[in-house]
Amino acid sequence: MAKKPKPKNKNPSKKHTKYTVSGDKIERAPFCPKCGPGIFLAQHKNRKTCGKCGYTIFEKK
Repeated sequence: MAKKPKPKNKNPSKKHTKYTVSGDKIERAPFCPKCGPGIFLAQHKNRKTCGKCGYTIFEKK
């Protein structure tokens, strides 16, 4: 019987970093309005973007 190849190390999901608990409420990063819940918008210097569909919200100065 042939040996099975070792699985490569996968990077764990970092979705838990998008949630914060304050008191009895959970605060979370904004979701993408096109993709729906579970797909977060990335925080950049002057904009928020979705990595899946490319939706972008520009911040006003």
